[in-house]
Amino acid sequence: MLCRAFNCQRGVSDPGQGARGDGERLNGVFDQAVHLILETTGRVIVSGMGKSGAIGNKIAATLASTGTPSFAVHPAEAYHGDLGMFTADDVAILISYSGETEEVIRLIPSLRHFGVKTIALVGNAQSTLGRNADLVLDISVEREACPNNLAPTTSTTVTLAMGDALAVALINRRHFKPQDFAIFHPGGSLGRRLLTRIKDVMHANLPLCAPLDSLRDVIMTITQAGLGVGVVVDNGALKGVITDGDLRRALFHHDRMDSLTASDIMTRSPLTVNETEMFADAENIMLKASVTALLVVNDQGVLTGILKLQDASQLK
Repeated sequence: MLCRAFNCQRGVSDPGQGARGDGERLNGVFDQAVHLILETTGRVIVSGMGKSGAIGNKIAATLASTGTPSFAVHPAEAYHGDLGMFTADDVAILISYSGETEEVIRLIPSLRHFGVKTIALVGNAQSTLGRNADLVLDISVEREACPNNLAPTTSTTVTLAMGDALAVALINRRHFKPQDFAIFHPGGSLGRRLLTRIKDVMHANLPLCAPLDSLRDVIMTITQAGLGVGVVVDNGALKGVITDGDLRRALFHHDRMDSLTASDIMTRSPLTVNETEMFADAENIMLKASVTALLVVNDQGVLTGILKLQDASQLK
């Protein structure tokens, strides 16, 4: 139970020395950390010095952009006034590989006084920070990638991975969707792609063919439209679609082409998508189906346009 981890003993994820798989670090204490963050009504405030502080900034930014209100505080500045940013409803993630970073440790009495729960990311659970945190997440490494085993390299990578693991776990627990992500990223190509609806980028000038159109007429229609596709309709009803691939297959399988019509070479029951859906969803459909175009219909099933995979370039 989470209450026992807080009230009876501090939770500690068993620190290792790199002998076991890193996945084993995501144990019960990790689950408790995720639950603690989910249950807080405040913010997640991340703090660390030096390289740990830089990693902390990234962790806070990732959390904030994925539905967990979060920001980073420099521990030295916190001790000189920025402690006013903390409230009893907040959770603090304190990062120090040694667990003995003076600026970080000095925050503990004040955070405890405010009633702030703390999650420590440390390489030594028996360090000062580890012994005084509510929950301890293990970021220990066998050695640094630095040839002198001095510069924070491997340890900062593990710290970043632990922060990302927390963020991903929270994304799953919050059921955070691409549309939610777009709300926090309205600028740039990512936001435009996630927020744009199909009707905003589809091609409304349809290259229409009749079922009995000759192959020559079909090729002319597709060429003039410049979309690489022709749509076969009969009295307004959608019958099929003809792509460049359909034309190549027709050339391969038929010795005589002069008698072929649109209905002979079209793909029946083509993929369609509603014009009100998000472009990002349609893009995923095209990628999974290995097609480069979708026919667009409205709520009444009436054909209204064509969406091309290349239309993603409009959103950059």
